[in-house]
Amino acid sequence: MRFSALLISLSVGLGGLSSVSQAVDNVRFRGALVADPCTLRVTDENINIDFGSIVEKYLYINTRTLGVPLVLHLDDCDLSLGNMVKLTFSGTENSRLNGLLAISGASQTSGIGIGIETQQGNKVAINTGSYNQGLISGNNTISLRTYVQGEPDAISQKTINPGDFTASATFLLEYE
Repeated sequence: MRFSALLISLSVGLGGLSSVSQAVDNVRFRGALVADPCTLRVTDENINIDFGSIVEKYLYINTRTLGVPLVLHLDDCDLSLGNMVKLTFSGTENSRLNGLLAISGASQTSGIGIGIETQQGNKVAINTGSYNQGLISGNNTISLRTYVQGEPDAISQKTINPGDFTASATFLLEYE
């Protein structure tokens, strides 16, 4: 009998605690489950572009380098979910080169920016521009080019500082 009374007492006590913890609604869950038409290859999620060594005199003469490929692979595209992809880049814009990416503050060099363009040479401006491409069923490739360009004043005054540089941007794929 004692055992039964103790058990009832514990269950009443736990029931009281249970109702208190249920009264507080402080965790909310939210999300969206989407179906993208294509799958971005894992190897394209983080891309490193290496411009190698650039001779500053080349920039004084040509203002910019030749384009270095930037390729994104979209696999298993299902056109019933979308037949167009819009690619945009965001990052810190160079204040002296509209639409070009600024190099990071930790870089040793100055007087340059990083540009992105189509294969036809049309600029894809950082933060404001985009590149649209139609999709085909199956695997698709987006082929762009990146380049280093000297700032106009740095070129005219020959004040490009040589050294290592880095920059970073984020790309976004939107399907239509």
